[in-house]
Amino acid sequence: MLIVQKYGGTSLADEERIFNAARRVTRLAQQGAQVVVVVSAQGDTTDDLIEKATAINPRGAAREMDAYMAAGEQLSAGLMAMAIGSLGYPAVSLTGWQAGIVTDDVYGNARIQQIRTERIRQELDRGKIVVVAGFQGISPGGDITTLGRGGSDTTAVALAAYLQAQVCQIYTDVDGVYDRDPRRYAGATRYGRISYEKMLRLIENGAQVLHDRSVELAREHGITVEVLSAFTGAPGTLVGPMQ
Repeated sequence: MLIVQKYGGTSLADEERIFNAARRVTRLAQQGAQVVVVVSAQGDTTDDLIEKATAINPRGAAREMDAYMAAGEQLSAGLMAMAIGSLGYPAVSLTGWQAGIVTDDVYGNARIQQIRTERIRQELDRGKIVVVAGFQGISPGGDITTLGRGGSDTTAVALAAYLQAQVCQIYTDVDGVYDRDPRRYAGATRYGRISYEKMLRLIENGAQVLHDRSVELAREHGITVEVLSAFTGAPGTLVGPMQ
């Protein structure tokens, strides 16, 4: 079985959380699964990077911003691979371009055009857990590109599609998809299952639990995405081809 898991920034915000994710990943590998892990930048790293760049040049070139902004996810990927390694399991971190993620050349909001999966499959066949930096790829001209805020969700779903994964799990700071923000409304109701169309409507109305392009991509390829809490172990929400 091939499983793709994605961990958001709050799920990796500190050493304890990184190791919590690493232990979850290694348990799957020990049970015989092949695992690809997609990671976001830690905590507030993305906002911090934007603030620093703006202080240097408020109108910095989009190409240079992408080259700079991609660093946050690369840092997370290296840390996650090292955490997995410290638990006694072989792992390798890959940047978006090392993972074969080819995008168009729209800096800051690129779309994935294809994924050349050879490198990932080679590493999986060597018995390694593969950790991929989310949110990024490479343009046809060889430049680093980013997919827009929340783009690591899209990275995970795209990898699940191209690798034909049996499971695609998105770990975040809420235990599934709710009709309202559960952090603001005590009476919010969690969906056990939700269709792509309804999920997209929630996103249009401000829900931030999934990136809209990830849902569109999941619908295009018929992938069911499971949204789960990285902290509680509670059941999550299945987003897929259902009414």
